[in-house]
Amino acid sequence: MNIVISPYTTPSFNLSTEEYLFSNKTEDFLFLYVNDPSVIIGSNQAVLNEVDIDFCIDKGIFVIRRLSGGGAVYHDSGNLNYSFIHNKTDEPLSANFLTPIVDTLYTLGIPVNIGKRKDIWLEGYKISGTASHVSRGRELHHGTLLYDADLGVLQKALSSKQKNIIKRATASVPSPVINIKTYLLKKCGNAPDTNEFLEIIKERLLAYFNIDVMFKLQKEDIESIEELRKSKYIQRSWNFKM
Repeated sequence: MNIVISPYTTPSFNLSTEEYLFSNKTEDFLFLYVNDPSVIIGSNQAVLNEVDIDFCIDKGIFVIRRLSGGGAVYHDSGNLNYSFIHNKTDEPLSANFLTPIVDTLYTLGIPVNIGKRKDIWLEGYKISGTASHVSRGRELHHGTLLYDADLGVLQKALSSKQKNIIKRATASVPSPVINIKTYLLKKCGNAPDTNEFLEIIKERLLAYFNIDVMFKLQKEDIESIEELRKSKYIQRSWNFKM
C-alpha cells in the first residue's frame, strides 16, 4: 500500500488525482486529502436536484462531479477525505475497504460501526459516506470523515430548491450527521483541532499499513493530473452534464 497526501486543497485537482491513480497506475494507494469548500456530486446525479446553486455561488463553493456514483456530499477544511485505489478483488463491492478507517477510529476511542450503505456511523449519526467505482480491473472506494465541518453550510448547500426536476438522475439519501469533534468534546471535554486530528489519523494509518515513507507524486504525475483537471474536472460539460 502506498499512502499519498495531497499537497493541495483544490477539489478539481484532488478528484483528478483519484482518477489518475485509478486509471494510470497499477499499485495500491490510499490517497488522503482535504478540499476547499465544495459540493461533490455522484456521476449519475443532476446538479439542480441536489445543490442550491445560488447559495454555492454566493459562498464561493465549488460544485464538481466525481467518477463514482452515489449521493452528493459537502467538503470543507473540517473534512478528511480518503480514497482506497487498488486492483480488483474477489468482492469488489464489499465494505472491507473501510476496515483500516474503522480500526483507526477505534484506537482513538471512537466507537463507530459500518452501516448498510457502506457508511460509518457514530451513536446514530453518520460521520462518513462512501462511494465506489469499479472498472477495467481496478477499484476506487472513497469517503469523507466529518471532523469539524460547517454543518450549517453543509445543510444549505445540499438543499436544492428544485428537487427532482431531472427524474432519471440518482437521488441522494439524507442522513443525520455529526462531527467527530462534537462527540469527543462531549465525551472527553476536549478535542484536538482539525490539523492535529488529521495528523493523528495520518500517523495511525501509516502504522496500520506498517509504512515509514509516503509515496510522493512525481513531476510527470502532477503534469498528467493537471492535464486531466483542465480537460475534465473544471469543465462545465462534465460537472453540469446533468
